[in-house]
Amino acid sequence: MKIWLLALRSLRREWHLPELRTLAASLVLAVVALGVVTTLTARMERGVLASAAELIGGDLGVSAPQRIPDTFAQAGLERGLAATHTASFPSVAFAQQQSQLLDVLATDAAYPLRGTLQIADANGRQVVTHGPAAGTVLLDHRALVALQRHVGDTVQVGGRDLRIAGELLQQPDGGELVAMAPRALMNLGDAEQSGLLGVGSRAHHSLLLAGAPAAVQSWRTWAQSAALPQGGELITPEQTQERMRSAFDRAGAFLRLTALLSALLSGVAIALASQRYARRKTSEVSLLRALGTSRGRVLALLLGTLGGLAIPAAVIGVLLALALAQGAWMFASQLFAGVPTVLPVLPSLAAAGMGIAVLVGFALPPLVRLADVPPVAVFRASLARRIRRFDALYLIPAVVALALIWNLSGSARLAGILAVSLLGVAVVAALLAALMLWIARRVTPGGHPALRLGMAALARRRGLSIVQATALSLGLTALLLLAVVAPALLDGWRSELPADTPNWFVLNLQDDQRADFAKALARVGANQLNMMPLAVGKLTAINGHPIDKMSFKDERAKDWSDRQLRLSWSDELPPSNTVIAGDWFAPHPQEAEVSVDTMWRDMYALKLGDTMRFDVGEGQLDARITSFRHVDWTTFRVNFFLLMDPTHANALPHTWIASFYLPRGNAEALAGLSRDYPNLSLVDVDALLDRVREIVQRVTDAVRWVLGFSLLAGALVLAAALATSGQERRHEAALLRTLGARRGLLRIAAACEFALLGLIAGVTAALGAMVGGWWLGRSVFHIKDFMPQAMPLALAALAAAIVVMLLGLAGTRKVTHTPPMRLLRAE
Repeated sequence: MKIWLLALRSLRREWHLPELRTLAASLVLAVVALGVVTTLTARMERGVLASAAELIGGDLGVSAPQRIPDTFAQAGLERGLAATHTASFPSVAFAQQQSQLLDVLATDAAYPLRGTLQIADANGRQVVTHGPAAGTVLLDHRALVALQRHVGDTVQVGGRDLRIAGELLQQPDGGELVAMAPRALMNLGDAEQSGLLGVGSRAHHSLLLAGAPAAVQSWRTWAQSAALPQGGELITPEQTQERMRSAFDRAGAFLRLTALLSALLSGVAIALASQRYARRKTSEVSLLRALGTSRGRVLALLLGTLGGLAIPAAVIGVLLALALAQGAWMFASQLFAGVPTVLPVLPSLAAAGMGIAVLVGFALPPLVRLADVPPVAVFRASLARRIRRFDALYLIPAVVALALIWNLSGSARLAGILAVSLLGVAVVAALLAALMLWIARRVTPGGHPALRLGMAALARRRGLSIVQATALSLGLTALLLLAVVAPALLDGWRSELPADTPNWFVLNLQDDQRADFAKALARVGANQLNMMPLAVGKLTAINGHPIDKMSFKDERAKDWSDRQLRLSWSDELPPSNTVIAGDWFAPHPQEAEVSVDTMWRDMYALKLGDTMRFDVGEGQLDARITSFRHVDWTTFRVNFFLLMDPTHANALPHTWIASFYLPRGNAEALAGLSRDYPNLSLVDVDALLDRVREIVQRVTDAVRWVLGFSLLAGALVLAAALATSGQERRHEAALLRTLGARRGLLRIAAACEFALLGLIAGVTAALGAMVGGWWLGRSVFHIKDFMPQAMPLALAALAAAIVVMLLGLAGTRKVTHTPPMRLLRAE
């Protein structure tokens, strides 16, 4: 107990020291940066699931081609869950001389359990309601235009006359963010009585449930163990999230990258401040050892001081993180349309634990070495500064940094790229600093006296100068990645979804319709037209082995094996596709060839040269895998997992699929196209595009929030790195002043010293940020053709050199204005 009281007294006595304040500030910033981002990310994930529940109309459900057995609803009612039944099917609506294919959803009165069903009544007022009453129907704007009807008129669906009760504005859509045809909602009882749900119908039935999270999870566990109806599957929020996984994965990667670099910056500042604090404590420790204090008690005293500093700093960091995370959520929650989620405390507490681990990992080595100072060092300072060739303790910061990178990155690729980039920067900075010092000693002897003094000061503290240059380089690299590369990555992400991104898809286009349909689209103002052939088949064998008798590690493989496949072909590699292994098709291959997307490659463990057998129509086609492709699905172009060579695929029975961009407000023009080409299915993806663009904007705002903490952490690194040699510099300045050196000469010498350190750090950081940013952009964020701009990085490197020089001059200003005798007495 006495040792802890002594440690607290020592902390109170030494609190005025800049090293301890830097340690405390660095720990607080590390906890705040980690806590804000992890808390915000946790709330975003919960918000995504809650938002997905609004999209599907319930928390969970089950769907099947036939009516769901009553046992599933009964199991939900027993757990206190609300339930609603729905059925979706295509049907044709008639109104006088007009007809229109509709995508119909029949519901009961309880629908929806989650989300909003919004309509416009006869007066144009927006109303939130539930499933339509018997004898009524809700139609979206496209359906009203196509049928030339208004709210209050009558249409015929399934042989029954139904009154249009409102214009459908917004509805939960089962997670299907695209509509194959104009949408309609009708009463489930009307659909059953009209025979639309009878034997042989194309209806797909669903049961949705909602309630307390624990009850929902209990029903989910029960349903997974129960026998689902034939062809049935669970409806989960995760499935809806999967449809936008690329957007959310990038969002999480941006946030994790920002938090990770902030924490690493704080770690570097902690390490530098700890090193300086250890040197300052050398005399005190050697005196304690000379008075008989054991090594263990000295170490306990030092660790007690560190603990007394760490605990309140961590608590302050947690409180600030929770407060700032709550404030940030007020903005970020708009992404989820006001979905309420509780403030999670656990991520901030975990951030405090990681922050303390950073403090211990980076501060422990110099303090443990300090406890080894021999008692005789009180008389001979040289013994207190003996250099060990290797000390295993200095592996601790490296291990902590690697563990932090691995834990926060959430991606082995992101962790590897960041670790290799920072390690490369450290090595290059150390080598460059050693080379510059070697050159300086040989070039400066005939130079200006101030230049000789500055270079001599760096050369005398060669090891410390290299450490300073390396620390500055690491800090500036992280800052440049955050301040220059991260915004460029976000801009590159936004540019992938320009305003004219294709927002409509067309299915079932025939060969003889292609030319006329393209002209019709041009007349209504559409552009960005892209057409590709589409054949429907089924994968039946791999390398001659029947697919239904094979087993695969990936659970998705069985599901995809049971599905119909959509195949296409092309002479040229389509846009947003990149061949990463093998070769694209030769002009006229002797045997059928296929190019496979990387997801299918991993799912089926495929290799170049493997053969795949497809049943298409009445025939079979065996194709050899000649290439693997990376497909950028975020471009919303027509893309396929499997592409065949045209020579062998042209004879397959096929239709065409097309994508195009059409400005909004053209419902009447599209209705005309639907009437002229009744066999076509027009798919609207505007809702999905809006959702992804909203995600990009919100993530951009969130990243900018966290950038503020990162910049503060970077400022701490600069201050800690420049203060590392402050004690030696003050002593040298006092001696030079005593020997008659003028203040101006000392200022110029300091400017030369810090300018060289800043130049080394700036150049190394610019190169590291450019290489690391390019690597991250291509490999982690999958932004095609991304390349950080050299000019902003070069200007940033020059600015860094100037800032380091000015900060160094500011730090030595007190030295040059203090009488030499006072400085020597203070030493």
